[in-house]
Amino acid sequence: MTRSIYFSGLCLLLLSLCLWGCPKKVEIIPPEKPPYENPIARLLETFSFADSLQARAVIRVETLRDGEEMNFLLNGFLFYQKPDKFRLLGYHPLGMGLFDALYREGQFFLLIPPQKRAYRGELHQVGDLMAKAGEIRISSDKGQDKDIPSWVQIEFIEKETRIELKLRGTSVNLPLAEENFEWNVPEGVEVRSLERLLRGLRQR
Repeated sequence: MTRSIYFSGLCLLLLSLCLWGCPKKVEIIPPEKPPYENPIARLLETFSFADSLQARAVIRVETLRDGEEMNFLLNGFLFYQKPDKFRLLGYHPLGMGLFDALYREGQFFLLIPPQKRAYRGELHQVGDLMAKAGEIRISSDKGQDKDIPSWVQIEFIEKETRIELKLRGTSVNLPLAEENFEWNVPEGVEVRSLERLLRGLRQR
């Protein structure tokens, strides 16, 4: 397996966890749980001060695999438009596209070019799977500017995984072309349902 395919597989796992987490069997279930909150909604709140935002991103992933710490560094671009459009593209340091994740008006799209696979679906249709997500914490640091975050961190507590987005060259409230939130499937890419992706992750 090539290094690029390995990277894309990891990105697929982590991006999926961003939305739903990965369930973990526990011995004791608390009698009451707080209402489930979609992590995407919390992520959008981080940028809700602006009508639109675009930035370069340095994506750092820290995780554990079989007790071994692993770190990955990717490049990326982030786009946000109020109220509910968000896109994150990830690239290998050498420039090859590894993933394209788009959330738009309740729908989620994920493209993995090296694997020639894509997933799409409406989040409300996978509510039962989403409700079984592990704890996910989202935090940000707005640095010297009271509004614009300099980094955003997504932490999966049970999976001991952190994704940090360091934003660079951020532009706020500039017009964004509609094509920034359009999803086009390249020729030869197989499109699968989002539910299929989630059920596959649950079995791992």
